Amino acid sequence: MSALQIKQLNKHYQLDAIRVPALIDINLDIQPQRFTVLSGPSGSGKTTLLNLIGCIDKPDSGEIIIAGQNTKALSDDALADFRSRHIGFIFQNFNLLPVLNAFENVEYPLILAKMPAAQRKSRVMTLLDAVGLSDKARNRPGQLSGGQRQRVAIARALATEPQWVLADEPTANLDSQTGAAIIELMRQMQRDLQVSFVFSSHDPQVLAAADDAIFIRDGRLISRAQSTAPTTTKTLELAA
Repeated sequence: MSALQIKQLNKHYQLDAIRVPALIDINLDIQPQRFTVLSGPSGSGKTTLLNLIGCIDKPDSGEIIIAGQNTKALSDDALADFRSRHIGFIFQNFNLLPVLNAFENVEYPLILAKMPAAQRKSRVMTLLDAVGLSDKARNRPGQLSGGQRQRVAIARALATEPQWVLADEPTANLDSQTGAAIIELMRQMQRDLQVSFVFSSHDPQVLAAADDAIFIRDGRLISRAQSTAPTTTKTLELAA
């Protein structure tokens, strides 16, 4: 798996008559199969950078190369297709569909991907078991705790076997104990599935768990720290 490359990335937002810089000349390589955190104070640009990486937003200039593809070259339709195949998302507000149960929420991206029903069922139950929620498959989000909803969101993000999983402040709406458990679960899934996780967060617990910490302030990359600890991996077999 190739590194995620960011070259001379710039993004501005218009606030009335004022053009506000959100990201300025960002150059960055994010290594695959790592636990990477984008950190900085509120308004630093970390969420903007995550949204650009996730192809949710487009830069004013510069390039993002993910899974070997320069996303700048893709049309809106091609970008949506690329995003669905290569990128999974975990949101701080969970973003689960309230009318669907846990099984159906995880299954939804697989329906969009046109996976056959028997394969979908096997994949979903494997993932729900992996996040410790196989017994909650028929529960709707309103019947789950915050930590359980985030576990469903993690399973959904991994459903299509993306190469990269992006998480925007995944522990922001959780108490510290639940947040620590969610971090450990995501760390375990990153290792087991050998997928690449990239977070935006200023939670000290998330930073402590990171392989790489990238610090942003006022839209500029200011520093980077890397863990030298070895990463052990094992493979969790998902039903094809």
